Parts: sequence; C-alpha cells; structure tokens
Amino acid sequence: MKSPIHFLALLCSLAVPPAIAADTSVSADWSLSADGAYVLDQRAGLAWPRCVEGMQWNGKTCTGQPLLLDRAEATALASERWKAEGVGWRIPRAAELQRLVDKSLSPPGLNPILFPAAPGQWHWSSTANVSAPSVNQYTYGNIAQGRAGDGARQAAMINGWAVNLSTGEARGDAARASKLPVRLVRPMPVGGGK
Repeated sequence: MKSPIHFLALLCSLAVPPAIAADTSVSADWSLSADGAYVLDQRAGLAWPRCVEGMQWNGKTCTGQPLLLDRAEATALASERWKAEGVGWRIPRAAELQRLVDKSLSPPGLNPILFPAAPGQWHWSSTANVSAPSVNQYTYGNIAQGRAGDGARQAAMINGWAVNLSTGEARGDAARASKLPVRLVRPMPVGGGK
C-alpha cells in the first residue's frame, strides 16, 4: 500500500498551475525572445512585438492604450520605424495575422501567454486582393467581359484588408479611413534574439 505522501506527490504532479498549463498549448513554432518583448515565429521567420502599437511591454504584460490608425497612418508608421531602427518593420499580411489566432482556445483569439492584454478586434493588414475580378482589370473575367474595372479600382482605393484577431476572419472591405489597431511585424533576428 502506498503511503499518503506518495499519493500527495502524485496529486501535486498532476496539478499544473494555469500559466504552465496554458503555456504547454503553445506550439513549438512559437517562442519568446531573450528579453521577452517579442514572440518569435520559427516557421515563418518573423518577430512579433507582444504589444500592439501604442502599448508598451513592461516585462510582464502590455500596458497603455492601443494606437488607432487609419491605413495610411499605419503604413507611414511602419515606414518610419524601418527608417529609424534599420529593421524591416511592416504591416503583416492577412494570412500572417490569421496565423496568430489560436483556434484551440475557447473562445478563439490570441494566446494570452504570448500576447497579454491584446485587443481582440479588427487590425490592419497589408493584403491587397489583386486576383479578384472586381479589383484587377487584367484578370481573365474582366478582359473576357470587356470590363475596365474602374469602379472596382476605386473601391480598392477606399477599402483595405483587416483581420479580426478574436476570430481570425479577414475582410477586404474595411474603409481605409477606419481607425484600427496595428500590430507591426519584422523579420526574426539571426539567432532568435532581439
């Protein structure tokens, strides 16, 4: 017969603290930078700040308020950071943002271990749908039907793609004047550090 101490040890080994339990659900593709400020996507070779623009990493969580920008302001911000830091900062493509959404969570969203205090709303992406007949005048459907696509091009100029980081849904009809959060991305540094 096992002693009560053995039983207690077995129970303790099964009781995993919530932070560790949630952390074990993080894919091996994801890790944190040495300073903890970035989430590193090993598979895609990208480094994601743990906080959206406007919020700051304090070593434990993201603090402050998300910066809400229209599409032109978001593009300008990425360009300014690239020039200032000499690092290839950019607005991520829709598929890259969708990859951040952890569908194994209930409800789905960004993993709070990797992206604490993250707003789970629509975020700007850099995706442009150039293959859609309504946007690209040179697609087969437009040429065959003799459409110039002028109205569609105008719609593409006033709309952009955004991704809802609570659900992973991507839409190409977000008005470019909309004020949305921005989560910039950069290439992962050599060696996986900052």
